[in-house]
Amino acid sequence: MTKRYLDCSASEIAQLSGQSLLDSLRMSEGRILMAETIGALQPMLVSVSNAELAASQSADLLLLNLFDADQPEIKGLPSDIEPSQLLKELARFTGRAVGVNLEAVAPDFEQAHKDFWQVSPGRLATGENAQKLYEMGARFITVTGNPGNGVSNEVISHSLRSIRSAIGQTMVLIAGKMHAAGILRSRSEKIITKQDIKEFADNGVDIVLIPAPGTVAGISQQYAAELIDYAHDLGIMAMTAIGTSQEGASVETIRQIALMSKMAGADLHHIGDTGCAVGIAAPENIREYSIAIRGVRHTYARMARSVCR
Repeated sequence: MTKRYLDCSASEIAQLSGQSLLDSLRMSEGRILMAETIGALQPMLVSVSNAELAASQSADLLLLNLFDADQPEIKGLPSDIEPSQLLKELARFTGRAVGVNLEAVAPDFEQAHKDFWQVSPGRLATGENAQKLYEMGARFITVTGNPGNGVSNEVISHSLRSIRSAIGQTMVLIAGKMHAAGILRSRSEKIITKQDIKEFADNGVDIVLIPAPGTVAGISQQYAAELIDYAHDLGIMAMTAIGTSQEGASVETIRQIALMSKMAGADLHHIGDTGCAVGIAAPENIREYSIAIRGVRHTYARMARSVCR
């Protein structure tokens, strides 16, 4: 029988994949925190990866941004780990399920920048990349986009179809938008709508991703609740996300966003990777977000539970 992820030990989490992981997350009733980190930057603690630091602050799920399926890298992990084994070793070191962010970039989009965020072939949301990442140890894929990379909801839907066809039900698929990601709609239409959610559901998404209330203009608690209720009506889960650098805001702001997201009905909560400009949220904000949505008992249990269990 599937156990709720909230109470799972490292050995139990290691056995979860596909539908069993999805069921375990659903059973946790809105008390799951995902932390996104960047492994391509020097980590905050230099010799300890940002993902490990996030796990130490009670993150349940670890999402890697800018992780290239063709050129795997997680700085702060031991240098003798084979690149193809990085995800599996990170999961073993932390006792968490690990996933990767892939980007659904429109084929005709002209990059307006040539900076750190510029997408590479190994980061595109394709079935081939998803299959590579699964073999490396990823247990979920998030299809969204980084700043200025031209990610549209239409291309997200197309990418979901391609990925689901390639990997079947072996991985949990999450998709949506945390911010505009280079594609601004008309002033009357928000970044994500019910129609977008319907298209994502039709194309195989398990969990829809929407901006957390208070993070993107126009995304109120009421609007988020409407989207989440609609997702639930379609039989899928919803995750609210902080992707606007507010992961580096005050603790009081983080608590407010956390509670608004929970009141809106979020099944999962995401906190982003640029709060400190080194590829991780302010560590204390990860912990405080966790305490806000589930109290110190579950927060400290996740922090203290040995990965040897």
